[in-house]
Amino acid sequence: MDDALVIFTPSGKRGRFARGTPVLTAARQLGVDLDSVCGGRGICSKCQVTPGYGAFPKHGVTVEPGALSDWNAVEQRYKDKRGLIEGRRLGCQARIEGDVVIDVPPESQLHRQVIRKAATARAITMNPATRLYYVEVAEPDMENPSGDFERLCEALADQWSLPRPAIAPAVLRRLQPALRKGNWRVTVALHRTGDAGQITAIWPGLHEGGIQGLAIDLGSTTIAAHLCDLGDGRVIGSSGVMNPQIRFGEDLMSRVSYAMMNPGGAAEMTTAVQEALTRLATAIIAEAGIDAAQVVEAVIVCNPVMHHLLLGIDPVELGQAPFALATSGSLALTARDIGLSGVAEAAQVYILPCIAGHVGADAAAVALSEAPDKSDDLVLIVDVGTNAEILLGNRDRVLACSSPTGPAFEGAQISSGQRAAPGAIERLEIDPVTREPRFRVIGCDLWSDEPGFAEGVAATGITGICGSGIIEAVAEMRMAGLLDASGLIGSAEQVGSARMIPQGRTHAYLIHDGSAAGGPVITVTQGDIRAIQLAKSALYAGARLLMDELGVDRVDRVVLAGAFGAHISAKHAMVLGMIPDVTLDRVSSAGNAAGTGARIALCDQEARVAIEETVHHIHKVETAIEPRFQEHFVAANALPHATDPFPELRKVVTLPEVSFNTGGGGDGARRRRR
Repeated sequence: MDDALVIFTPSGKRGRFARGTPVLTAARQLGVDLDSVCGGRGICSKCQVTPGYGAFPKHGVTVEPGALSDWNAVEQRYKDKRGLIEGRRLGCQARIEGDVVIDVPPESQLHRQVIRKAATARAITMNPATRLYYVEVAEPDMENPSGDFERLCEALADQWSLPRPAIAPAVLRRLQPALRKGNWRVTVALHRTGDAGQITAIWPGLHEGGIQGLAIDLGSTTIAAHLCDLGDGRVIGSSGVMNPQIRFGEDLMSRVSYAMMNPGGAAEMTTAVQEALTRLATAIIAEAGIDAAQVVEAVIVCNPVMHHLLLGIDPVELGQAPFALATSGSLALTARDIGLSGVAEAAQVYILPCIAGHVGADAAAVALSEAPDKSDDLVLIVDVGTNAEILLGNRDRVLACSSPTGPAFEGAQISSGQRAAPGAIERLEIDPVTREPRFRVIGCDLWSDEPGFAEGVAATGITGICGSGIIEAVAEMRMAGLLDASGLIGSAEQVGSARMIPQGRTHAYLIHDGSAAGGPVITVTQGDIRAIQLAKSALYAGARLLMDELGVDRVDRVVLAGAFGAHISAKHAMVLGMIPDVTLDRVSSAGNAAGTGARIALCDQEARVAIEETVHHIHKVETAIEPRFQEHFVAANALPHATDPFPELRKVVTLPEVSFNTGGGGDGARRRRR
């Protein structure tokens, strides 16, 4: 019987195994980050996995119902005693019986991810939609038989000049006990939009704990949330999780395809992301040590596909021209509408408006945060992720597009790639003479050639390379002459380094060999280079399209937003040709600009009005149907570019003119430098 194909997400690692092989065994042999401490006896439950079923066009596989062995007694015993999330299997018990796609959830990973979408310090005008009001309510009597709510409304009008609000049913059920416990004095949380108002929470007496809100950046790969005080705007806590939808496809179009090809697939993805939001909210609130009933509001930003899947809308129309959205306007909902629990029962949710079919509320949030429409100079804002959002403009005009960069920048589909977790290589330098690498890993401040490094990484080990690490590795290989402009890796003879390892007809660069101690061998392969080339070409081509639309060849400055903005040097990004040429001191980081935009909208209701107006004036360029995109994409495959000389970059970096194809670069002596 033929071996079965097993694909693990989000790592993208795959291999063929004999039928009957335990999932845990396959994971270990492929170097997948799957935890287990009980030796496969089904006791610790740390090896929980979630198999995916149906068609996965991205991976070229269809998973049949019998792809894993039947649920067994060990799994049932564990579920009965300690509980097991629906759809989960124990990796040590489930055996591979057919081609299968298996997701390793964050809690099953040995090396837990570091969420890099941290909150950026920012001065924000405080004008929240939800405020606290303390009132003294008249007691009922036989001569005035009006209801408690009616007398509460009278008190709000008399003492705060507020019009009569609505009240959520969940709050109405608590009204009478709160009034009597507080001796007819209560504090209410009142959410106002325009002249309308709604009471969303109530406390007996004077409530001094304040109220909080969540600013959520719902990304394709990572969901990040910031818990903010609605009194002063400060960030109380930040956390994040991987988007569990990644098991249905790493990129957005893969998820749209999954919804198209699997009946009920869209609903399945909606449930997954809504449950993830609840888990994230619950965790961040518990860590902050506050009462969940105080979290009365949330603002969410996301791309259009995530927007529709969050709302339970089938995203099929976003998979084909003209990429019509079910709605592009902002949305005012309740937490219950999006399946969000773990917060106040009547919590309100605001979702920023989308700009167009493939440019969503996350791009609107970036526009709110970075305000290109108020810039005197021409600014290019690039929010790098699995699906990149790009804005270009100034006071006169702002353009926007999205570009399908894929998951390579996140470390996925890279041979030694992993998420940003302790033990992952995040920084790397290559000596241009010796071709020897030095690197830093997450969790240790020392470089690999510094004293104490081995002790510093003893706890985590050196486990792989994350997104920022692979980008620096490829750029450093280009600067060290190990990689030619076409993206071809040289052989040991061509570059004069024993670190060049033959792999069939191509070569790989050895960064770290931990095999002697049972660790991984970390390399950059030709396949890795191609993955980065495809991602960066899509990014550059999108930016170039916007520049064409404005009729310019240069921009005044570049802002890198998203997780990468804070972790990639401008020089390495420019060497790769990720962004158009500009002086390096005109490249800056905005951190998680989409998250910052969400925080601004959470804390200032006037900002919501402003961005709703702004998006009407942003012109969308559709990369999917623009013929010049392919032309720009092909030219951008070279490192840094086939036709753009990148003059500003070449003032500070000398790129070796090497060629490693069949007819060139036969030995180190043939290399020449500009």
